[in-house]
Amino acid sequence: MNQRIDLLPVDEADEPRNRQARDHARRQLSWPVNLAPETLSYVSDGHALLIGNERDVRRAARALADKGLGSLSLLVTEPVSASANGEDEALLTATRHLRQHSLSREQRRHLRLSGYLGCFTASLAPPQGSLDLAKALADRPHFDLVIDLGETPCLGLELPPPGYLAFHWEDPDRDARLGEAAALVGEFDKPRYVQVDSQRCAHAANGQPGCTRCLEVCPADAIASRQGRITAWIEIDSYRCHGVGSCASACPTGAISYRQPSASRQLDTLLGWLAAYLAAGGRTPVVRFVEAGASAEEDTAAGHVIDVPLEELGAAGHDQWLAALAGGAAEVRVQFRADMPQRLAAFLDDQLALGRALLVALGHAPERLRRLAPGDDAGRDALPALPPLTTSPLAPPGGDKRGRLDQVLDRLAELGTPDGRRHALPAGAPYGAVAVREAACTLCMACVATCPTPALGAGQDAPRLDFREADCVQCGLCEAACPEDAIRLVPGLMAAPARGERRVLHEEAAFACIHCGKAFASAGTVAAIKAKLADHPHFAGDAARRLEMCEDCRVRDAWRALARDPEAQSRV
Repeated sequence: MNQRIDLLPVDEADEPRNRQARDHARRQLSWPVNLAPETLSYVSDGHALLIGNERDVRRAARALADKGLGSLSLLVTEPVSASANGEDEALLTATRHLRQHSLSREQRRHLRLSGYLGCFTASLAPPQGSLDLAKALADRPHFDLVIDLGETPCLGLELPPPGYLAFHWEDPDRDARLGEAAALVGEFDKPRYVQVDSQRCAHAANGQPGCTRCLEVCPADAIASRQGRITAWIEIDSYRCHGVGSCASACPTGAISYRQPSASRQLDTLLGWLAAYLAAGGRTPVVRFVEAGASAEEDTAAGHVIDVPLEELGAAGHDQWLAALAGGAAEVRVQFRADMPQRLAAFLDDQLALGRALLVALGHAPERLRRLAPGDDAGRDALPALPPLTTSPLAPPGGDKRGRLDQVLDRLAELGTPDGRRHALPAGAPYGAVAVREAACTLCMACVATCPTPALGAGQDAPRLDFREADCVQCGLCEAACPEDAIRLVPGLMAAPARGERRVLHEEAAFACIHCGKAFASAGTVAAIKAKLADHPHFAGDAARRLEMCEDCRVRDAWRALARDPEAQSRV
């Protein structure tokens, strides 16, 4: 692969200088911290629902009897055979006073459990009747916590909501988990990790479906699509959110953003570190994205490794990794941890694949983005195989998320050897163009009305549809909204300056009002409307000419006709 590199090769002798440069960079800029994020509160009185076979839920109830919980309700979901050692009778005697409800095999299929600490609901859904278990067992509107001892958890989530504890009675950490449940009494605060700007969201518009990337990557299932009378929107349940951050990294428009630190502040600090490192004489910077807790438990990294400590690894994606390379890093390494949710790990692998494909498209080695396995200290401290792309710092990009990313891609294009072709990217990548069948397009501008970014635009002085590829996030809203089925998405990155230029997709002559001469639509739009309304009684006979009038003249002509013949409308 051809690369424009005219820097000195990497040398282990540079390690002392690299370490001094890294420490100097850290002193110059402190990493943004979560100083005063908006919080929410959980309030729990300790009313617990215990789910599982009768023997295990009674064992748990006996263990929790003197732990200060508000009440214990038993929901038996699995039958067990009687034990031979008399334990069942002892358990029954100790917990006889507790309220219990048993479910049949058919009823278990219709058990519905939802909520979070301080507000869990459990019910039986039709056709098994409608039974509110909190009301029936605890005489309360909800349970405060749930202890699920069943063979198969009721909530099969990688990150269940706070207040839901699922484990087996035979688990070695059973006593610790029971102690954890007993401690969930009182009031607890938690930050609101992310926020949503619905004006930027590409999920839906004007009743048309669009982007679903955030829905696909949340390991807590805390994001839902809500359907209104006209359109749908994204809603994040902050009480169920664990702050993984993958939704913010996956969002192509920046509609979902991490609250503290913000993505722009995080990026500015990273680029500041790199600039200070290079200014202090460092030569081989490697940026490692790592969770802060994991970093604190490790030995000190080598001097050329600049750690970016994140609350959650998902809070940074390919946009921030590529910015580090554009800002002077020789490599970017993403440090995975052992107990990472599978959906988060899959998301980061997808982001790595996308980042590498973008590097190839812009003429760089994909190996500059690396995945580190848990505990891989040797990989963490290894010297980079290639020198940095540049020793000139990258000024912190401005604008929104997409605007910052475009500036990074432009910088990487300047440092690389893009070939001017369109390059395929992994499925679902938020890069590409749109193609318009000019013979079908009537320039109705339904696509412009639904586009959540400035990618599609309407001509100001003539019927025209124009497009800027750098703004397109491939949400599909324009394709879904087009009444003529004239638009198709063209995925992939165009490795050419034309990607950032606005170009005309379709243009027609303006149609002038036959009465006043005002241009009010395209010729194709008027022709299409006339064809569709040819048999409509309101436009029969002489009235068809109103379709060739502007909105003002059309109203005036209708009123004149009504004044001449007041009964005309009733005869239609």
